[in-house]
Amino acid sequence: MNFFTSEKHYNTLSNYYKQKYGKKMVKISLNMNFTCPNKDGKKGYGGCTYCSRLGSGDFAGNRFDPIEKQFNSVKEIIDKKWPDAYYIPYFQANTNTYAPLPILKELFEKAIRLDPLVKEISIGTRCDCLEDDKIEFLANLNKKCHVQIELGLQTSNEKTGELLNRCHTNLEFIEAVKKLKENNIEVVVHIMNGLPGETKEDMLNTIHFLNKLHIDGIKIHELCIIKGTKMAHDYLANPWHLPTLLEYRDIVIEQLQILDPNVIVHRLCADAPIEDLIEPKWTIKKMVVMNEIDKQMRKLNVFQGDHFND
Repeated sequence: MNFFTSEKHYNTLSNYYKQKYGKKMVKISLNMNFTCPNKDGKKGYGGCTYCSRLGSGDFAGNRFDPIEKQFNSVKEIIDKKWPDAYYIPYFQANTNTYAPLPILKELFEKAIRLDPLVKEISIGTRCDCLEDDKIEFLANLNKKCHVQIELGLQTSNEKTGELLNRCHTNLEFIEAVKKLKENNIEVVVHIMNGLPGETKEDMLNTIHFLNKLHIDGIKIHELCIIKGTKMAHDYLANPWHLPTLLEYRDIVIEQLQILDPNVIVHRLCADAPIEDLIEPKWTIKKMVVMNEIDKQMRKLNVFQGDHFND
């Protein structure tokens, strides 16, 4: 089933939610001050080289505030803009299943009770932090409130993964997705275009890799060079070519044409704090990026899944 329109030639998240719930769905980003196994020494140190000081949760709540305060402070703003919306508590920063199971149980059970209009819960994590007992708990939680797991892959190129200090393998990723899907848990995957040394073929291969796993959703981002990161240090010392806006547009369109037409596209462009962004500057104008993708797909009359054959 697809949710294409004359304007959007791919499965947009907003159209998907409109069909599913009949209302606007809004994510409320939360930061529970977790860490990651490639930060604390369990598997590595320093974290992924592109990751910001806030664990890529730059737009999430204050990590020192309790979950209720974080949620309600954003909800007040949302209610003024969309007074008739449903909510999704979104555990965004760092690795949100990297804690003892009793802590996770208390946290996520509390999250689904934050408001009667909470219809889903979204949890950002790593494939190597989903032990069997945690997946069993998430499967049970999924019976009370829809659970969405977001996994950061970024690339299927193992050499690039090592360069990023990702500290997990493709095999670990495959196994985690398989177990989540076996338990009927929605899987959304993050990938990144413009990583150092990657060719267009690498970026397209990442889509082929994901097609075989039957994921439910995808977030496609451009690489953002953020101040204070290891990636920024490397880039400033020895810059590599980052895709221009039009190059990025064309790569994304090719990726969408390869992508399984049933996958929901959650986003096609990253957000980064303007004050911390080194490159690419074109990412500041997110709507321009989206419009370029949409206009070109309409001009070429191409759609998500046109070249899907996995």
